Amino acid sequence: MPLVKMALLPDRGVVRVAGPDAEKFLNGTITADLDQLAHQAAVHSALLTPQGKILFEFFVVKAPVADGFLLETGRELAEGLVKRLRMYVLRSQVRAEDVSGAFEVAAAWGGTLPADDKLIVYADPRLAELGSRVLAPVPPGFAADARAIPGGPAAADAEWVAAEAYHAHRIALAVPEAGMDFAMGDTFPHEADLDLLNGVSFTKGCFIGQEVVSRMKHRGTARKRVVPVKAEAPLRSGSAVMAGEAEIGRIGSVAGTLGMALIRLDRAAEASAKGQALLADGVAVTLRKADWADFEPARAPAAAESA
Repeated sequence: MPLVKMALLPDRGVVRVAGPDAEKFLNGTITADLDQLAHQAAVHSALLTPQGKILFEFFVVKAPVADGFLLETGRELAEGLVKRLRMYVLRSQVRAEDVSGAFEVAAAWGGTLPADDKLIVYADPRLAELGSRVLAPVPPGFAADARAIPGGPAAADAEWVAAEAYHAHRIALAVPEAGMDFAMGDTFPHEADLDLLNGVSFTKGCFIGQEVVSRMKHRGTARKRVVPVKAEAPLRSGSAVMAGEAEIGRIGSVAGTLGMALIRLDRAAEASAKGQALLADGVAVTLRKADWADFEPARAPAAAESA
Protein backbone atom coordinates (compact mmCIF):
# COMPACT_ATOMS: atom_id res chain seq x y z
CA MET A 1 0.00 0.00 0.00
CA PRO A 2 1.53 3.36 -1.02
CA LEU A 3 2.44 5.67 1.82
CA VAL A 4 0.17 8.69 1.68
CA LYS A 5 1.91 12.02 1.14
CA MET A 6 0.86 14.86 3.43
CA ALA A 7 1.69 18.55 3.33
CA LEU A 8 0.78 21.20 5.86
CA LEU A 9 -0.78 24.23 4.20
CA PRO A 10 -0.03 27.13 6.55
CA ASP A 11 -1.69 29.63 4.21
CA ARG A 12 -5.10 28.02 4.76
CA GLY A 13 -7.55 29.07 7.45
CA VAL A 14 -10.98 28.06 8.73
CA VAL A 15 -14.22 29.95 9.29
CA ARG A 16 -17.06 28.47 11.35
CA VAL A 17 -20.65 29.28 10.40
CA ALA A 18 -23.20 27.98 12.89
CA GLY A 19 -26.70 28.52 14.21
CA PRO A 20 -30.20 27.21 13.48
CA ASP A 21 -30.35 29.09 10.16
CA ALA A 22 -26.79 28.37 9.03
CA GLU A 23 -27.61 25.92 6.24
CA LYS A 24 -30.45 28.00 4.79
CA PHE A 25 -28.33 31.14 5.03
CA LEU A 26 -25.33 29.64 3.27
CA ASN A 27 -27.43 27.97 0.59
CA GLY A 28 -28.92 31.33 -0.37
CA THR A 29 -25.56 33.09 -0.33
CA ILE A 30 -22.78 30.91 -1.76
CA THR A 31 -22.41 29.16 -5.13
CA ALA A 32 -22.58 25.53 -3.96
CA ASP A 33 -25.64 23.45 -3.11
CA LEU A 34 -25.30 22.26 0.50
CA ASP A 35 -27.83 19.48 -0.18
CA GLN A 36 -24.83 17.65 -1.67
CA LEU A 37 -23.47 17.22 1.85
CA ALA A 38 -26.09 14.50 2.32
CA HIS A 39 -23.97 12.19 0.14
CA GLN A 40 -20.46 13.70 0.16
CA ALA A 41 -18.26 15.09 2.90
CA ALA A 42 -17.52 18.53 1.43
CA VAL A 43 -18.41 20.94 -1.37
CA HIS A 44 -16.33 23.42 -3.32
CA SER A 45 -17.84 26.91 -3.33
CA ALA A 46 -17.38 30.65 -3.51
CA LEU A 47 -18.94 33.89 -2.31
CA LEU A 48 -19.38 36.34 -5.17
CA THR A 49 -20.00 40.03 -5.61
CA PRO A 50 -23.47 40.96 -6.89
CA GLN A 51 -21.71 41.43 -10.25
CA GLY A 52 -20.68 37.76 -10.21
CA LYS A 53 -16.96 38.02 -9.41
CA ILE A 54 -15.22 35.82 -6.83
CA LEU A 55 -14.58 37.46 -3.47
CA PHE A 56 -13.78 34.27 -1.54
CA GLU A 57 -13.31 30.62 -2.53
CA PHE A 58 -13.52 27.79 -0.01
CA PHE A 59 -14.53 24.24 0.85
CA VAL A 60 -17.56 23.64 3.08
CA VAL A 61 -17.70 20.67 5.46
CA LYS A 62 -20.10 19.93 8.28
CA ALA A 63 -18.61 20.83 11.61
CA PRO A 64 -18.58 18.22 14.39
CA VAL A 65 -21.20 20.29 16.23
CA ALA A 66 -24.92 20.74 15.66
CA ASP A 67 -26.03 23.30 13.06
CA GLY A 68 -22.45 24.11 12.10
CA PHE A 69 -20.21 24.24 9.04
CA LEU A 70 -16.49 24.79 8.59
CA LEU A 71 -15.30 26.79 5.58
CA GLU A 72 -11.67 26.14 4.65
CA THR A 73 -10.31 29.20 2.85
CA GLY A 74 -7.19 31.31 2.53
CA ARG A 75 -5.93 32.23 6.01
CA GLU A 76 -5.42 35.88 5.06
CA LEU A 77 -8.99 35.99 3.73
CA ALA A 78 -10.73 34.36 6.69
CA GLU A 79 -11.40 37.57 8.61
CA GLY A 80 -12.72 39.28 5.49
CA LEU A 81 -14.99 36.32 4.76
CA VAL A 82 -16.43 36.55 8.26
CA LYS A 83 -17.13 40.27 7.83
CA ARG A 84 -18.78 39.73 4.45
CA LEU A 85 -20.99 36.91 5.74
CA ARG A 86 -22.07 39.03 8.69
CA MET A 87 -23.19 41.72 6.24
CA TYR A 88 -25.76 39.30 4.85
CA VAL A 89 -26.96 37.70 8.10
CA LEU A 90 -29.61 40.35 8.89
CA ARG A 91 -32.23 38.64 11.11
CA SER A 92 -31.02 35.08 10.51
CA GLN A 93 -29.86 33.07 13.52
CA VAL A 94 -26.33 32.63 12.23
CA ARG A 95 -22.89 33.11 13.77
CA ALA A 96 -19.72 33.45 11.72
CA GLU A 97 -16.24 33.49 13.25
CA ASP A 98 -12.63 33.06 12.20
CA VAL A 99 -11.35 29.90 13.91
CA SER A 100 -8.11 29.55 11.92
CA GLY A 101 -6.07 29.35 15.12
CA ALA A 102 -7.99 26.27 16.20
CA PHE A 103 -7.02 24.13 13.16
CA GLU A 104 -4.07 23.02 11.12
CA VAL A 105 -4.88 22.35 7.46
CA ALA A 106 -3.17 19.74 5.30
CA ALA A 107 -3.51 18.03 1.95
CA ALA A 108 -3.08 14.26 1.54
CA TRP A 109 -2.66 12.31 -1.70
CA GLY A 110 -1.05 9.33 -3.38
CA GLY A 111 -2.10 6.71 -0.85
CA THR A 112 -4.64 5.72 1.74
CA LEU A 113 -4.99 7.93 4.78
CA PRO A 114 -5.38 5.82 7.95
CA ALA A 115 -8.60 6.30 9.91
CA ASP A 116 -8.20 8.88 12.64
CA ASP A 117 -11.16 10.09 14.63
CA LYS A 118 -9.20 13.13 15.86
CA LEU A 119 -9.09 14.61 12.35
CA ILE A 120 -11.70 15.96 9.94
CA VAL A 121 -10.86 14.38 6.59
CA TYR A 122 -12.73 14.89 3.34
CA ALA A 123 -12.12 14.15 -0.33
CA ASP A 124 -11.17 17.24 -2.29
CA PRO A 125 -14.49 18.03 -4.02
CA ARG A 126 -12.84 19.68 -7.03
CA LEU A 127 -11.19 16.56 -8.45
CA ALA A 128 -10.84 13.05 -7.01
CA GLU A 129 -7.19 12.76 -8.12
CA LEU A 130 -6.25 15.65 -5.83
CA GLY A 131 -6.74 13.41 -2.80
CA SER A 132 -8.05 14.61 0.56
CA ARG A 133 -8.05 17.67 2.76
CA VAL A 134 -7.38 17.39 6.49
CA LEU A 135 -8.50 19.71 9.28
CA ALA A 136 -6.74 18.95 12.55
CA PRO A 137 -7.99 20.53 15.77
CA VAL A 138 -5.06 22.16 17.55
CA PRO A 139 -4.77 21.47 21.30
CA PRO A 140 -4.13 24.48 23.54
CA GLY A 141 -0.44 25.30 23.66
CA PHE A 142 0.43 23.18 20.63
CA ALA A 143 3.31 24.58 18.58
CA ALA A 144 2.87 23.32 15.01
CA ASP A 145 5.96 22.33 13.05
CA ALA A 146 6.43 21.29 9.43
CA ARG A 147 6.04 17.56 10.03
CA ALA A 148 3.23 16.99 12.48
CA ILE A 149 -0.48 17.34 12.88
CA PRO A 150 -1.79 16.78 16.38
CA GLY A 151 -3.71 13.54 16.50
CA GLY A 152 -3.44 9.82 15.97
CA PRO A 153 -2.13 7.44 13.31
CA ALA A 154 -2.56 9.63 10.23
CA ALA A 155 0.31 11.91 11.25
CA ALA A 156 2.68 9.05 12.05
CA ASP A 157 1.94 6.94 8.96
CA ALA A 158 2.30 9.72 6.38
CA GLU A 159 5.26 10.77 4.28
CA TRP A 160 5.50 14.47 5.13
CA VAL A 161 6.44 16.74 2.24
CA ALA A 162 6.62 20.50 1.71
CA ALA A 163 3.64 22.54 0.56
CA GLU A 164 5.47 23.02 -2.75
CA ALA A 165 5.08 19.28 -3.41
CA TYR A 166 1.32 19.59 -3.01
CA HIS A 167 1.21 22.52 -5.42
CA ALA A 168 3.30 20.57 -7.95
CA HIS A 169 0.74 17.75 -7.64
CA ARG A 170 -2.11 20.24 -8.12
CA ILE A 171 -0.47 21.93 -11.10
CA ALA A 172 0.14 18.55 -12.76
CA LEU A 173 -3.62 17.99 -12.51
CA ALA A 174 -4.27 21.50 -13.90
CA VAL A 175 -6.32 22.71 -10.93
CA PRO A 176 -6.16 26.48 -10.26
CA GLU A 177 -5.51 27.94 -6.81
CA ALA A 178 -7.24 31.10 -5.62
CA GLY A 179 -4.84 33.99 -5.16
CA MET A 180 -2.10 32.24 -7.12
CA ASP A 181 -3.81 31.69 -10.46
CA PHE A 182 -6.61 34.23 -10.34
CA ALA A 183 -7.23 37.42 -8.42
CA MET A 184 -10.01 37.69 -5.87
CA GLY A 185 -12.57 40.37 -6.64
CA ASP A 186 -11.63 40.48 -10.33
CA THR A 187 -12.43 37.00 -11.69
CA PHE A 188 -15.67 35.32 -12.73
CA PRO A 189 -16.22 31.68 -11.65
CA HIS A 190 -16.00 30.49 -15.26
CA GLU A 191 -12.64 32.21 -15.70
CA ALA A 192 -11.32 30.36 -12.61
CA ASP A 193 -12.84 27.06 -13.86
CA LEU A 194 -15.16 26.76 -10.84
CA ASP A 195 -17.96 25.74 -13.20
CA LEU A 196 -15.95 22.67 -14.26
CA LEU A 197 -14.47 21.86 -10.84
CA ASN A 198 -17.75 21.46 -8.95
CA GLY A 199 -17.72 24.97 -7.53
CA VAL A 200 -21.06 26.26 -8.84
CA SER A 201 -24.57 24.81 -8.72
CA PHE A 202 -26.66 25.82 -11.72
CA THR A 203 -29.75 24.01 -10.41
CA LYS A 204 -30.24 25.00 -6.77
CA GLY A 205 -31.65 28.47 -7.39
CA CYS A 206 -30.54 31.89 -6.21
CA PHE A 207 -27.23 32.91 -4.69
CA ILE A 208 -25.35 36.21 -4.73
CA GLY A 209 -24.20 36.91 -8.30
CA GLN A 210 -26.24 33.99 -9.67
CA GLU A 211 -27.85 35.91 -12.54
CA VAL A 212 -24.51 36.93 -14.06
CA VAL A 213 -22.97 33.47 -13.64
CA SER A 214 -25.98 31.73 -15.20
CA ARG A 215 -25.94 34.12 -18.13
CA MET A 216 -22.25 33.40 -18.75
CA LYS A 217 -22.96 29.68 -18.75
CA HIS A 218 -25.87 29.82 -21.17
CA ARG A 219 -24.24 32.31 -23.53
CA GLY A 220 -20.76 30.81 -23.33
CA THR A 221 -19.24 34.25 -22.84
CA ALA A 222 -16.15 33.34 -20.80
CA ARG A 223 -13.35 34.81 -22.92
CA LYS A 224 -10.68 34.05 -20.31
CA ARG A 225 -9.86 30.79 -18.52
CA VAL A 226 -7.13 29.50 -16.25
CA VAL A 227 -5.41 26.79 -18.29
CA PRO A 228 -2.37 24.55 -17.74
CA VAL A 229 0.79 25.43 -19.64
CA LYS A 230 4.09 23.73 -20.40
CA ALA A 231 7.29 25.52 -21.30
CA GLU A 232 10.68 24.61 -22.75
CA ALA A 233 12.40 25.97 -19.61
CA PRO A 234 11.34 26.64 -16.01
CA LEU A 235 8.52 29.15 -15.78
CA ARG A 236 8.39 32.26 -13.60
CA SER A 237 5.20 33.20 -11.78
CA GLY A 238 3.90 36.59 -12.91
CA SER A 239 5.40 36.43 -16.41
CA ALA A 240 3.30 37.79 -19.26
CA VAL A 241 2.26 35.34 -21.97
CA MET A 242 2.86 37.07 -25.28
CA ALA A 243 1.58 36.45 -28.81
CA GLY A 244 3.85 38.69 -30.82
CA GLU A 245 3.58 42.15 -29.24
CA ALA A 246 0.24 41.40 -27.53
CA GLU A 247 -0.07 40.17 -23.97
CA ILE A 248 -2.77 37.47 -23.92
CA GLY A 249 -2.33 36.18 -20.38
CA ARG A 250 -0.14 35.85 -17.33
CA ILE A 251 1.57 32.93 -15.61
CA GLY A 252 0.26 32.04 -12.14
CA SER A 253 1.59 29.18 -10.02
CA VAL A 254 4.49 27.15 -11.40
CA ALA A 255 6.28 23.87 -10.82
CA GLY A 256 9.36 23.79 -13.02
CA THR A 257 8.30 23.75 -16.67
CA LEU A 258 4.62 23.28 -15.78
CA GLY A 259 2.32 26.03 -14.67
CA MET A 260 -1.09 27.65 -14.75
CA ALA A 261 -2.00 30.78 -16.70
CA LEU A 262 -5.07 32.99 -17.01
CA ILE A 263 -5.39 33.26 -20.79
CA ARG A 264 -7.57 35.16 -23.24
CA LEU A 265 -8.89 32.17 -25.20
CA ASP A 266 -9.90 34.18 -28.24
CA ARG A 267 -6.41 35.71 -28.53
CA ALA A 268 -4.83 32.28 -28.07
CA ALA A 269 -7.07 30.93 -30.85
CA GLU A 270 -6.04 33.76 -33.16
CA ALA A 271 -2.36 33.07 -32.46
CA SER A 272 -2.92 29.36 -33.10
CA ALA A 273 -4.64 30.07 -36.42
CA LYS A 274 -1.67 32.21 -37.48
CA GLY A 275 0.86 29.61 -36.34
CA GLN A 276 2.19 32.21 -33.91
CA ALA A 277 4.23 30.96 -30.95
CA LEU A 278 3.35 31.96 -27.39
CA LEU A 279 6.25 33.17 -25.25
CA ALA A 280 6.76 33.87 -21.55
CA ASP A 281 10.05 35.62 -20.74
CA GLY A 282 11.15 34.67 -24.23
CA VAL A 283 10.51 30.96 -23.59
CA ALA A 284 8.06 29.03 -25.79
CA VAL A 285 4.88 28.08 -23.96
CA THR A 286 2.28 25.49 -24.96
CA LEU A 287 -1.29 25.60 -23.70
CA ARG A 288 -2.47 22.19 -22.54
CA LYS A 289 -6.00 20.82 -22.24
CA ALA A 290 -6.82 19.55 -18.74
CA ASP A 291 -8.31 16.05 -18.62
CA TRP A 292 -11.42 17.49 -16.94
CA ALA A 293 -11.85 20.46 -19.29
CA ASP A 294 -14.68 20.69 -21.84
CA PHE A 295 -13.00 23.43 -23.89
CA GLU A 296 -9.93 23.69 -26.10
CA PRO A 297 -7.47 26.29 -24.80
CA ALA A 298 -6.38 27.41 -28.26
CA ARG A 299 -8.57 26.26 -31.12
CA ALA A 300 -8.91 28.22 -34.35
CA PRO A 301 -11.73 30.80 -34.52
CA ALA A 302 -13.61 28.93 -37.27
CA ALA A 303 -13.71 25.78 -35.16
CA ALA A 304 -14.91 27.76 -32.17
CA GLU A 305 -17.78 29.27 -34.16
CA SER A 306 -19.01 25.93 -35.48
CA ALA A 307 -18.85 24.11 -32.12
